[in-house]
Amino acid sequence: MNGDSLSKHRGPPQGAIEGKQDNPLSSYYSRCWSHDEINHRIRIPKIRWASTPQALMRILLIEDDRMIGAGLVKALGTHDYTVDWVEDGITGQEALAWGGYTAVLLDLALPRRSGFEILKTARASGDRTPILILTAHDGIEDRVAGLDLGADDYLPKPFALAELEARLRAVIRRRDGHAQSVIGEGELRLDLASREALHHGDRLPLSAREFALLHALLERPGAVLSREQLEERIYGWDDAVSSNAVEVIIHGLRRRLGADVIRNVRGLGWHVPKKTV
Repeated sequence: MNGDSLSKHRGPPQGAIEGKQDNPLSSYYSRCWSHDEINHRIRIPKIRWASTPQALMRILLIEDDRMIGAGLVKALGTHDYTVDWVEDGITGQEALAWGGYTAVLLDLALPRRSGFEILKTARASGDRTPILILTAHDGIEDRVAGLDLGADDYLPKPFALAELEARLRAVIRRRDGHAQSVIGEGELRLDLASREALHHGDRLPLSAREFALLHALLERPGAVLSREQLEERIYGWDDAVSSNAVEVIIHGLRRRLGADVIRNVRGLGWHVPKKTV
């Protein structure tokens, strides 16, 4: 960036956690590396958090195994997910508290704070973000404990990426109150599995960001979402976001779906009209 006021980087809001002014990942790095090492490692390579240029859903990965973490960031990134990755329990809990995630992938055996503690704290605070436990623990007691604390599902390691993605889609559907992979109502619906819009019986392919924006709006038809809320659903922490990015995506969708499909409420944001009986 060059100071252009028309572009910004998305990041956690300042002061949102105990008066902190920094991205929780940056504070974590500062405890581990020198300033030069931070600048080098964040840029080349970005192994601690990653965002794809075409993000569908934002996933928080809390995993201390670097081989598993790097593999998931890369694999999910090629499937159009944005993945923010942290490696210890305290930083993971702070990142979850920043909010804006579609789902969380949570290891149990973490340094500094266990996955059980993160889960218990999140649910006690009223955070309903879907949490899928990734565990190498074979004991049924750990699985039961995690589910009883509020986890939405668990997946034993090692696992296949296809199963992980299917379970992610399932926990997100359950959170939204949908038994099927299609959400929405009336003339516009969204197929979460094929990532297509269903409009008057036609299936329309979507770009990753079009899908992410429609997914946010169709979770709760009629609810107005602000620009900031939509940006949180579309972009990762270190993505550059132009000031009219949301408008550009909506303009493209309106050209394909019709001007009245997504409506603007002046000064507040956008919504998909709720079906009336």
